[in-house]
Amino acid sequence: MEVYEAVASRRAVRGFTDEPVPKEVLERVLSAAARSPSGANLQPWSTYVLTGAPLAELKKRVAERVAAGEPGDEREYRMYPPELKPAYRARRFAAAEQRYTALGISREDTQARQRAVAANWDCFGAPALLLGYIDRTMGRPQWADLGMYLQTIMLLLRAEGLHSCPQMAWSVYRETVAEVVSPPDGLILFCGMSIGFEDTTANQVRIDRAPLGETVTFLDGWTPIRRSSRGEVGSGGDRVDQG
Repeated sequence: MEVYEAVASRRAVRGFTDEPVPKEVLERVLSAAARSPSGANLQPWSTYVLTGAPLAELKKRVAERVAAGEPGDEREYRMYPPELKPAYRARRFAAAEQRYTALGISREDTQARQRAVAANWDCFGAPALLLGYIDRTMGRPQWADLGMYLQTIMLLLRAEGLHSCPQMAWSVYRETVAEVVSPPDGLILFCGMSIGFEDTTANQVRIDRAPLGETVTFLDGWTPIRRSSRGEVGSGGDRVDQG
């Protein structure tokens, strides 16, 4: 699959078949994803892959907590800022509206929305779950490295004809996840990622993206820079390196 096609076809799929994902395919994907960039080659990610009985046990334990109405474990990181700026808040609202509209769920139907959220912890039916951990001593640059690693995995999965859904939702019940996978104490669970073959009969939706002009600024690279002896801004608004 060509790279642009992999990027264009990747989306958060929330409906999978139960067709098993071959272990050799996942090994091939994860071996290639290890080439993802990381500062100083720290490779700060720790990955667990669950299928079969371990995954079934995890789903069962979390489902019990969800059914009991438990709010989840103490947060180790904040999913979103407490006060989103208007542009980000509007995008989040629009994404939710697109998804629930595709599912035929109204804004007032809170129970149906709760069931849709709970489907996260069933992996939307996917037969494989990847869990992405990071060492708690790492800083923001290493969290960015983890994100690039996960994106690389998702694109390689597309090259294999597979789909995925990254899910911070798994961190909500991180203690239950830890009971099953037994990670070292020094790791933080960032997210899970459901992996499998898309159920093409399920209601799927592609969430819109912001127009390029909202997120990208092009600076004219052909405008000559007028450098002064004081290192001031030259013509065209380009900043002049001051050393």
